Amino acid sequence: MAASEIMAVAPGREQARERAAEFLVSRHRYGWPEVLPWLIAIACYFVFPDRMTFGSQVLVMIMFALSLDLIMGYAGIVTLGHAAFFGIGAYVVALGALRLGWSEPISGIVAAGVVAGLAGAVVGWFILRYRGLTLLMLTIAFAATLQESGNLRSDITGGYDGLPGLTFDPLLGYFDYDLYGHTNYVYALVVLAIVFYFVRRIVYSPFGQALTGIRENVRRMHAIGSPVHMRLVTVYAVSAAIAGVAGALFTQTNAYVTLTVFDFDYSAKVMVMLILGGTGRLYGAFIGAVVYLIMEDNLSKLSPTFWQFGIGLLLVLAVLFAQRGLLGLLEDAPWGKRKKP
Repeated sequence: MAASEIMAVAPGREQARERAAEFLVSRHRYGWPEVLPWLIAIACYFVFPDRMTFGSQVLVMIMFALSLDLIMGYAGIVTLGHAAFFGIGAYVVALGALRLGWSEPISGIVAAGVVAGLAGAVVGWFILRYRGLTLLMLTIAFAATLQESGNLRSDITGGYDGLPGLTFDPLLGYFDYDLYGHTNYVYALVVLAIVFYFVRRIVYSPFGQALTGIRENVRRMHAIGSPVHMRLVTVYAVSAAIAGVAGALFTQTNAYVTLTVFDFDYSAKVMVMLILGGTGRLYGAFIGAVVYLIMEDNLSKLSPTFWQFGIGLLLVLAVLFAQRGLLGLLEDAPWGKRKKP
């Protein structure tokens, strides 16, 4: 190539690099569509004042789905036993309140997150050395082992009868829990906002980009010297801690817990939520959880026996026609397209 041709091509390449760099830097910035879910959540407090108990459960499941999205959508770790950490968090606050008299709610969810995170680090260190079907079965086995262990020690856990009638101190020492769950809703929304901010910072950090690289091509990440296993264990522990916080909120907002929190149904349900909403997009957890729980609530009223048929049909349609989830459909709309380099 002649020198004049090189000079002509160089400016174009330089402009492309600048546009790419500007896009990468601007990705972490908040856009106006991101405000919409939070405004809707605040509006629901005033529009549906008698449905705050249901609203609290929606927020809890959004947080649970967000924890799974962090490892499945960004790190490529597929699991069907994530309910194990949800259950650990749920029982930490339940046993703390019932057996130890530790009923302060905020310190309770912190403790639940720490215990679940430690469990995730220990378990992840061993099972994340495997991939594919082996990893999938190990995650299921871990959750099932915890559930059966709890059933064997029903004198402590209450078995499948659970631990009903749990009581917790007023929030911050001032805000009592009302019959319609207004305090619990605000409490869950604030915790979700804090967790979401934390997860968002992780996703758009260099650590988060390394996780995406592992998801896309783990061999290449090994080749460039990236500590793949340690990063996977780290994000698995963080995800487990968030799931533990969600489980703790579940117990505190319901004032009871049973061994069903370890069920395979919970692990499968949260994965379906992510598939419906869209994995690897943060707000896919919001859309998927809301759509799933609203459909579950309404379909179960229409048909308590066959309500899952409607969920299954929606899942099939999503897989066939919206492979990036409902959020992907919104992103493909003219108003949802974002300028890329």
